[in-house]
Amino acid sequence: MFSQSLRRRVLRRVGVPAAAVALALGLGVVVTTTPAAASGSFTGRAYIYGEGSLIGDLDDEGVVNVATHRSSNVTCLWQTILWADGYLPASAIDGVFGDQTHAATVRWQRGRGLTGDGSVGRQTFAKAGQKLRDDGPSNDGHRYGIYDGSRHYLGIRRPTTRGNWMFDTPHDYNIPAAYNRKTC
Repeated sequence: MFSQSLRRRVLRRVGVPAAAVALALGLGVVVTTTPAAASGSFTGRAYIYGEGSLIGDLDDEGVVNVATHRSSNVTCLWQTILWADGYLPASAIDGVFGDQTHAATVRWQRGRGLTGDGSVGRQTFAKAGQKLRDDGPSNDGHRYGIYDGSRHYLGIRRPTTRGNWMFDTPHDYNIPAAYNRKTC
């Protein structure tokens, strides 16, 4: 049996040089992230989330575009916003960020003084958030509101004090606003 001090000495003599060799060869430790941290949202959450009033909930959201969260419920939410403002037909709300959604996003961004890059990130979500109306808490434990589009309304809700968003499309109701799954 090795004594504790002998074990430490052996580890120091072998461990430090082995770590230096691994670093010199470019070998590293693989770092993994949790699903929420890998979600791509700036908050690290897998859902659009908010606290208090609905106003400002979109100000720190992540990215959806042709390469990031291309197929997700958050993409479906964005397509529903485009529909509410008259940039997409209801039939194009499918949760897949394709060419038609990209082109509509560019037009939407340019129409609001943003850079028309076709990627929905913090600035684009924050600009859309300016059209949110908070109708306040209800007796059922949820806070309800709408996105007041230029042509249509988009219903949204989440738990009264804080929680994940749910939204409605012209085709479906109670869709969770998730970055990492598509159910719309």
